[in-house]
Amino acid sequence: MKSKIQEDDIKFVHLSQIDKAALIELMNNETVRRQLPLLKGLFSEENCRAFLSEKQQLWDEHGFGPWAFLIRGEFAGWGGLQFEQGEVDFGLVLHPKFWGCGRIIFNKIKGEAFDQKRFESITILLPPSRPNSKAIARLGFVKEGPVTIGQETFIKYRLLKK
Repeated sequence: MKSKIQEDDIKFVHLSQIDKAALIELMNNETVRRQLPLLKGLFSEENCRAFLSEKQQLWDEHGFGPWAFLIRGEFAGWGGLQFEQGEVDFGLVLHPKFWGCGRIIFNKIKGEAFDQKRFESITILLPPSRPNSKAIARLGFVKEGPVTIGQETFIKYRLLKK
């Protein structure tokens, strides 16, 4: 983005409001795919329908789930809070064009988690290959250790409500 993104530039909308082609393009972006070890093969229209259904089920069962992010009206990615292995987990998938906007999105979601939903902690799961664990520590997350999801290893970090 050419000019600095402000919180007011970011809008959270339901994933169903996003053009499926834009979501498919994001999930098939080669740079994005390298960050998503659970994403196997191309993300097809059928995968997209199943993905949207799975994310809607999270909302239906838990009252929270991932959002789509619009930055100045443009689809930038998706993420938010979702129930993962009995915990509230934060996830964020941004188009590379919007890398650098993650912190402001995280801060909005952190406010929702701790101020509105009143969760005591949130986790984040990163593949061991992710080089930005120092950035996660700067946000206050503390490393807990490895977990396995879908035959892939992730490192779990936790942020406690203060």
